[in-house]
Amino acid sequence: MKGATASGSLARQNAWLLAVLFIVFELLVAGAVIALLMAPMARRAADDLAGLMVLSAQTRSELPPETRTDFELELAQTHSLWLRDTAPGDVHDEWHGVYIYFLEQALAAKIGRMQHVAHSVSDGEDWFWATLPSGPGSLAVGFPTSRVGTQPVQALLITLGVGLVLAILAAIWLAGRITRPLARLGEAADKVGLGEIPALLPETGPRELAVLATRFNRMARQVNDLLASRTTMLAGISHDLRSPLARIRLALALLEAQPTAALIARIDHDVEIMDDLIGDVLSLARGLASEAPEEIHLGQLVSRLATDEYEDRLEVLVPEPSVRVCVRPLALHRVLCNLIDNALRYGEGKPVEVQITLDAETVRIDVLDRGPGIPENQLQAVFLPFHRLDESRSPTTGGTGLGLAIVHQLSIANNWQLSLENRLGGGLVASLTLPLLDTAKGSLSESESWHGS
Repeated sequence: MKGATASGSLARQNAWLLAVLFIVFELLVAGAVIALLMAPMARRAADDLAGLMVLSAQTRSELPPETRTDFELELAQTHSLWLRDTAPGDVHDEWHGVYIYFLEQALAAKIGRMQHVAHSVSDGEDWFWATLPSGPGSLAVGFPTSRVGTQPVQALLITLGVGLVLAILAAIWLAGRITRPLARLGEAADKVGLGEIPALLPETGPRELAVLATRFNRMARQVNDLLASRTTMLAGISHDLRSPLARIRLALALLEAQPTAALIARIDHDVEIMDDLIGDVLSLARGLASEAPEEIHLGQLVSRLATDEYEDRLEVLVPEPSVRVCVRPLALHRVLCNLIDNALRYGEGKPVEVQITLDAETVRIDVLDRGPGIPENQLQAVFLPFHRLDESRSPTTGGTGLGLAIVHQLSIANNWQLSLENRLGGGLVASLTLPLLDTAKGSLSESESWHGS
């Protein structure tokens, strides 16, 4: 109902707007045609008719009486002009068209005095009469309105009427083209507001509507992914908390019978597992929180990570001089730490490398390991919350399953490009691509890099 109301309102507005514009345009065109085309032609035609009328009146007076009847008949049949000694008795004056005024001016110019053209009705047909000099006397010369033939006022009214109808129909059609996609968009938005997943909108039609549909579909897919992630996360949390809680409950029951240090240590370990899980969930929830971007030296950040947090367990390749980027530092730190932690956990004790590479517009950070890699069909699935390659779902061997989900969410929020690729010879490459500061461009050639500690 709301969509129908909006469509009708838009149709009426467009109809009135198009109607007013069309009428103004029609009047301007009519004025231009009349002033530049019809008026000159009407003056020329009126001048020709006036000359013929004056010549006919003069010629009749010069003809022998026995030939005048044939002349009058020929004149009536050929030129629709009638000659009478006097004008009809029912001649009367009234407003008439512009052409008759032109005729009066032309007659006045030819006979040297103003000559009024009067109007009469004979046998249901309108006639116009003018009294013109003929020899020593005068003669009434008349013609029916059918001789003129033009009806400019009627033509203008018909054109305006037809154009107005077409403008209204066009406005309704155009409004329908616009409001139908908007109505579908409104219905889809209502479904999204209710937590439902609407069908994707067709990305066709005018460019603006197609772009709007594309952006809405992108938003709908993102909402769908968020809802799916939320469902997966809640299911994963409930599953992963149930196991340590069950072990804690069992340990507490055993403590009542015989307290031991091993049971207490088991409870403490399970509490740590739960704390790690809750911490990762909070990190994922805060992943989209706003943080002011800052300009940092990327090489210094990576080198500091390798030295301070990973105690030289990484082989770092960084460019010299330092590459500068404008990023959210805490978000980048969290992403890099998650990628490095995964590489160290699954690298089977082999060296892990962090390499920075530049191109014209971006800088790419690669974290490389020599672990078992990831099956090709799982390279995208590992970004889902609680998705683990370890089927045992043990936090000790497979983590909480939220690390890459956090990395993925942070990358999307900061417009970074994240990808995973298996290495030749075994292992995995995790690549994070960031936009490069304009001031940093040109400091290195496209594939240059230096070895650092």
